[in-house]
Amino acid sequence: MGLFSGILGNASKIDLDEISGEFGKVLAPNERIEHAYQLIRDYFVFTDKRLVVVNKQGITGSKMEFHSIPYKSVTHFSIETGGTLDLDADLKIWISSTAEPFTQKFNKRLSIYEVQAVLASYVLK
Repeated sequence: MGLFSGILGNASKIDLDEISGEFGKVLAPNERIEHAYQLIRDYFVFTDKRLVVVNKQGITGSKMEFHSIPYKSVTHFSIETGGTLDLDADLKIWISSTAEPFTQKFNKRLSIYEVQAVLASYVLK
C-alpha cells in the first residue's frame, strides 16, 4: 500500500507479514491472521476466529484500540455500493446486543464484494 493511496482514504489489502509482529500480541493461542485491510492508519483483520478492528489514535498512531468481534456475534451484515455521485461503498456489520452497526467505508480501489465475501465465509460457517 502506498502512502498516497492511504492519504486518499483508499482501503487496501495488507501483506500479512507486514502486520504479524504488531498484531501478534493480541492473537489467542493457535489463532492465525488470514486477511487484512488498511484505511489510512486504521486496519481490520480477519483471523480464523474473529474480526479485529484496529483504531490507531493520536498524532503518531502509537496508541491503538483493538475491537474484537467474534464471528458468532455477527447477527447480520450488509453492503451499500457506490453510486454515480457517491463513489464510496459501505460495509455494515451488526453485532448481537448492539443497535448500531459497525460501519467501514470503501472506495472503488478495493472491491467491497471481496471484503463481503471474506466476511461471509467466516460468518456463514
